[in-house]
Amino acid sequence: MTLNLFEQFNSPTIMGIPLIAMALLAPVTLFSLYPHQWLQDRLSAAQTEVINETTRQFFSPIKAPGHKWALMLVTLTIYLITLNVLGLLPFTFTPTTQLSASLGIAMPMWLLTVLVGLRNQPNQAFAHLLPESTPPALVPVLIIIETISLFIRPLALGVRITANLTAGHLLINLMASGMIFIISHSMLAGLTIGFFLLLLNILEFAVAVIQGYVFVLLLSLYLQENT
Repeated sequence: MTLNLFEQFNSPTIMGIPLIAMALLAPVTLFSLYPHQWLQDRLSAAQTEVINETTRQFFSPIKAPGHKWALMLVTLTIYLITLNVLGLLPFTFTPTTQLSASLGIAMPMWLLTVLVGLRNQPNQAFAHLLPESTPPALVPVLIIIETISLFIRPLALGVRITANLTAGHLLINLMASGMIFIISHSMLAGLTIGFFLLLLNILEFAVAVIQGYVFVLLLSLYLQENT
């Protein structure tokens, strides 16, 4: 039973070729390019409104030099949300439930924010490692602690999104398996579990959206420290 639960997180393969790359590219095919016409259709108008609102939420507290990151971070937000939501469909695979994929996104983005700070304001970047008015005896200890917390950031980003999505998928799998087993013995009990399973799917949809948003929101906060 334990093996069956976690087999859903194995990367699917065809003739020994992993399909995780295809899963990572799947969201790109769902968004239409802007047409060369004066009036947009409803899909393009909805995409524009979502992009504009997301941009305002992320970059209102960030100074002007950081606004050049708008295209990258908003695109990453939409990409992660779409990737997470697609993983809720039956017989699909969610790459963000793989820690390697999540860290593969988190590490380069975090490193870019650090390099931006070291390039544009090196004094302030190093000042974050030592709080103001620190007693001299605590200086070495605090520098070590702040340095460790700095390098833990990308790990926390990757683990957060992976752990939340993995837990949700496991709960859905467990409840679905229980419903299939119980419904043959008691129709009422099976339908009750099915109702809670529907609520759990709605909750997991919200989690998929929120986790993609929080991932990029934390990146924007790291960027705010370094611009």
